Order: sequence, then C-alpha cells, then structure tokens
Amino acid sequence: MQNYLVRDINLAPEGRLKIDWVRAHMPVLNAIREEFVREQPFKGLKIAVSIHLEAKTAYLAEVLAAGGADVSISGSNPLSTQDDVAAALAKAGIKVYSWYRATDEEYKDHLLRVLDNKPDLVIDDGGDLIHLLHTERRHLIANIKGGCEETTTGVLRLRSLEREGKLGFPMIAVNDAYCKYLFDNRYGTGESVWSGIMRTTNLITAGKTAVVMGYGWCGKGIAMRAKGLGAKVIVTEIDPVKAIEAHMDGFTVMNSLEAAKHGHIFITATGCKDVLQGEHYEVMQDGAIMCNAGHFDVEVNKPQLKERAVKVRTVRKDIEEYEMADGRRLYLLAEGRLVNLAAGDGHPAEIMDMSFALQALSAKYVLEQAGSLENRVYDVPAEIDARVANIKLESMGIKIDKLTPEQAKYINAWNHAQ
Repeated sequence: MQNYLVRDINLAPEGRLKIDWVRAHMPVLNAIREEFVREQPFKGLKIAVSIHLEAKTAYLAEVLAAGGADVSISGSNPLSTQDDVAAALAKAGIKVYSWYRATDEEYKDHLLRVLDNKPDLVIDDGGDLIHLLHTERRHLIANIKGGCEETTTGVLRLRSLEREGKLGFPMIAVNDAYCKYLFDNRYGTGESVWSGIMRTTNLITAGKTAVVMGYGWCGKGIAMRAKGLGAKVIVTEIDPVKAIEAHMDGFTVMNSLEAAKHGHIFITATGCKDVLQGEHYEVMQDGAIMCNAGHFDVEVNKPQLKERAVKVRTVRKDIEEYEMADGRRLYLLAEGRLVNLAAGDGHPAEIMDMSFALQALSAKYVLEQAGSLENRVYDVPAEIDARVANIKLESMGIKIDKLTPEQAKYINAWNHAQ
C-alpha cells in the first residue's frame, strides 16, 4: 500500500517549520513524548488517526510514532487539511492520506486508506472513522482494542452507538475531560473562531451585534470573546438552564427567529442541523455574515440559502455572497464548515497541547486496559486529567497548594468535631 497520498510532497519544508513552531509551544506533549520514547508503549501497534490535519495534529502523530506506533492519518474535514503539513508528515515516514479541498469521494477514500492499515487503536474527531468501522469496514473491528474521540459531535455519535448496543470496542470521550472542554472548547474555540472570522472578513467586530447560537462550552467561549472584542452579544438556546446562564452572564437571550432580525454576525455552535434556515434568511439584515463552529456543515442550511438567492458569487477567499430577490446580501464563510479551521489555523498551540496530551495518555490507557474494558464510552480517568493539568502548571511556573494529611482527613470525614 502507498505510504502517503498528499497534494505536493515538495511542500514538506514549509510544513516542517509549522510543526517545529507548535512543538516549541507544547510543553505538556513534549514531556509525554520523552516518556513515550523511553517506554515505547505502542511498539508493534498501529494507530489510525483522523483529526484536522494541521501542525498541532501533526505533532501529536509524531509523538505517537515516537512511542513506537505505526501511525496512519487523515484529516477530519475536507477544508482543514494543510497541504504543507501533510507533506512534512509524509517526509517524516508517517502514513498520510489527505489534502485540502478533497471532494466527498476523495475524503472518504482517505479515511478508508487509513483504516486499511488495520489499526489496533483509533483516534477520531467527529466520528467518521468510527462510522466507517461500523459500516464498510466491520471486519476490522475484531482487531481494535479501543480508541479515543476528540469532539462533542463524535461523542454524541458514540453514545448513540452505545445506546443501540452496536459499539464494537471501548472508546474514551476525550472531549468530556475537564482539561478538554474547559480550555479547548471554551478558550480555544472562542479565540480561534473570532480569529477565523476576522482574518477572513477583515472587518471590525466592535459595535456589531453577534448572535451566538448554542451556549455549550464552545458557545460560552465564542460569546465571551465577542464581548471582549466590543460586540453586543445575543445568545439563542433550546436548553432553559443554559439560557438562564447566558442571561446571568450578561448576554441578551432570545429565540433564533427574533435574533435573526438583529444580528450582524451569526455563529452556530450546537452540533445540530438547520440552526439557521429559510425563515431566518427571510428577515436577516443586508450584509449579515453567517459562519459555523460545529463539526459538520449542516448547522447553516445551505440548500435553502441557495434556493432563495437570485445570485451567488465568491467575493473574497472563503466568503460567498448570496443576493436575495429584494437586494439584500447575505454572506457565508468557509462554505458553512468549521470557520476556525476551514478559514484559519485552528486552536492555539498552548490549548491543543492539553487536548492532545489527553489523547496520547488516553490511548496508552486503553492499551493498558485492553481486555478489561467493555464496549462502552468511558470518561477520561481523573488521574490523567490531573496529570495533564499538573504538567501544564509546571510548564508555566505556577505552584499550587496541597492538602496536609490533617486537611485530607477532615475533608473526607462525615463526623466533623464541633
């Protein structure tokens, strides 16, 4: 089998510079790499990876390879692969099957090539590898010891498989770890989404009304950053508890149809479909900008947008203009795909340092527990979460307190002396 399928192998030197840059800013993963080099936990094993293929992901792949793994990797979105990074990984001897702007057929082919390396472990982002393993490549399941899932959408798909009794091997919900959603989903998404919007549009955020659709951890981060940039923020939600939380955090809360009348910039972050659709397009202001921060490109209903447009044109890289019959112009960024990756470089390296450290350690945990785990979705063990946090604190030169033996005894007792 061909060991790589990339757009242009000659781009490797540029990609290597990107990988080396993020490596210098990922101290947690560097510490884990040193451990992996010594212990070789994955020696003789194959790991299949499907995560947005840019520099931070590439370094994760190299850390796994440093631990003895035979790594095969593809992107998890047709617009997020960086061709120079893919080429650099191929030059480093890792099996890479991915390129930017893959067609649907090419994207699927890349995923299948990764799986056809017959992996022992799987690291997925969004659930496409898992889906193929449970449909077109079911014969490979018997060899798989388990895996890890990176994002909210993928965890939802895994839990659906588990509920139906169809999950073929144990999976760790890395997305649900404290060091993932508190930092990656909130601070990482918050910063990278606005970075993608601003670099794509070259427009100011201050003074505009931003509509954040969904107030999970990603939505919280997006709203917080919008406020910091000087935007007026409206939040839409279906969960009454989250709606109250958004209100108490100082944001205006209303239903999506009413919000559609007021927004200048709309960001969907729900993991659901048709969050923005026909009825919203009918009432949006001229010049409204729409983008998506969810994993799949279904949150903004593109067919309904196109149906209502009398003219569609690309007005700037990653910006499509839809002219309505009444002359209003609505803009969609990055084809409705993940704006922070399809039109940006993704989360900051320091954030992904923690997320990918969780991935690496969780993969090792699955291997160590092989045979004792059921075919279920598991949380990241608390000790792994704490270890990643401690390494991160140490790298920043931050020292924290520890309980004394007396304090530990007190806090764990029920019959406190009066």
